[in-house]
Amino acid sequence: MTGRSIALFVLAALLEIGGAWLVWRGVRERVQGSWVLVGLGVVSLGLYGVVAAFQPDPHFGRVLAAYGGVFIVGSLLWGMALDGFRPDRYDVGGALLCLVGVCVIMYAPRGAG
Repeated sequence: MTGRSIALFVLAALLEIGGAWLVWRGVRERVQGSWVLVGLGVVSLGLYGVVAAFQPDPHFGRVLAAYGGVFIVGSLLWGMALDGFRPDRYDVGGALLCLVGVCVIMYAPRGAG
């Protein structure tokens, strides 16, 4: 179940960050085919919401809170891969702290009560 959850988080991050990046490029950088990029970005952002809904945990607040950490790490990785961003030690430390938070929120053993 944890493996499925992690895969869904990764897919959701790719869709959300990729969609936001397409919108950013289309609106802010005005590259050729801007409106097509914006449209694809909007579709990708919508698909992110669908993928997030397939998380095995039934609690929306828990899933989205944990996903926030995945989004942070994914955003830094996306910036490195596609925009030449180089994180400093505070970016890396903060991202690791967020991943610890994801693990505690989503995967800590919970008893009844």
